[in-house]
Amino acid sequence: IDITITDALKRPFQCATIQLDFQLPIRFNLHYDSVSGEKKRPVIIHRAILGSVERMIAILTESYGGKWPFWLSPRQSIVVPVGPMFEEYAQKVCNEIHSAGFICDMDVDQGDTMKKKIRNAQVAQYNYIFVVGEREKTSNTVNVRTRDDNAVRGEFSIADVISKFKILKEKRIPDTEECIFPKNSTGECE
Repeated sequence: IDITITDALKRPFQCATIQLDFQLPIRFNLHYDSVSGEKKRPVIIHRAILGSVERMIAILTESYGGKWPFWLSPRQSIVVPVGPMFEEYAQKVCNEIHSAGFICDMDVDQGDTMKKKIRNAQVAQYNYIFVVGEREKTSNTVNVRTRDDNAVRGEFSIADVISKFKILKEKRIPDTEECIFPKNSTGECE
C-alpha cells in the first residue's frame, strides 16, 4: 500500500508505505511454531508512516515555502543591534531567549547598514527580528519586526516576548505575526 500526497505545486509524491516482505524471512531463516506444532515461515510487515525522513523534510520545506511556522522553525529569532555599543545588550537578549529554550541569533556584521541587516534577516526567513538600540536598552525591551513585512510591531519586554514564544510553541499557531505581535492593539489569538 502506497500513500501518495501532493506538494504545493500539486505534484504527487509517494510518502507512506505498508509492505509485505516475503524475502527477508527466507534470508534470515526465520520460523515460528504454528498451532499444529509445525515450523512455518512468517511474513514481515514493513511500515513507513512518513516515508524517509529526508523526503518528509523536503515535502514540509516545499509546503511552507521556506517560511516555517515558529514552533518548527530553525530560525526563530535574530537580534540586530543598531550599533556596536549595543552588542552587549543584544547578547543579553539572545541569552535570555536561549535560556527559555528558543532559537536566537545575533547579527553583529559591521559592514551592513541597518536596513540591510533587517532585509538579510527577512530573506533568511527569521520569524522575528528584534532591533535594539539605546531606547530598548534603557527600557529592557526589543523592537519587534517580522519576516513578511517591514511593519514595526512595537516594543515588547523580553519577558513578554518569551511568554508569547511559549504560546506559539504550545499552541502551534500558524499566523504568528498578526496573532502574537499585532500591528495594532486589536490583534487577538484564537
